[in-house]
Amino acid sequence: MTHSFRTDTHAPYYDEQRSWRDSISQYALLPLRIFLGVTFIYAGLDKLTDSAFMKDSGSGSIGDMMRSVRDSSAIPALVDLSLKNPVGFGYAIALGELAVGIGTLLGILARLAALGGALISLSLWLTVSWASDPYYYGNDLPYMFCWVPLLLAGAPYWSLDALIRGRRHQRSESAW
Repeated sequence: MTHSFRTDTHAPYYDEQRSWRDSISQYALLPLRIFLGVTFIYAGLDKLTDSAFMKDSGSGSIGDMMRSVRDSSAIPALVDLSLKNPVGFGYAIALGELAVGIGTLLGILARLAALGGALISLSLWLTVSWASDPYYYGNDLPYMFCWVPLLLAGAPYWSLDALIRGRRHQRSESAW
């Protein structure tokens, strides 16, 4: 029995001319990175600039929102923890979203930013949007899974991570 391998599906070697498909596929995660980065920056800034949100109680406050989802969340203990200091929790979420968004958009510590984004989305899904019925109406679960490709791949192109990696590589080559 003979086995063969398709070679036309693999990326060409560096000395060969690349097809447009090979050239464009390396940027496949860039739209996702831009979307998640901008969205998380916006979400963080929106929370930080909303005077009603950063309060312990009142209409639109983080405190009232957390109290309203406590009994329907998957992990009530996590909500109870946030209720010990709702304003501090609100600032932590907002600053976390801002840091994740900036890291993702600029591609600096991109895998760490993606992990942070996935954890923020997971915690929001398990608390705030857990009661969504059917489950796919809650937006935090899809966001969590959108972070997975960026967590696995990082930001290999158009990023500060790639720029730093390239400079390190140049210095190591010049040392030999």
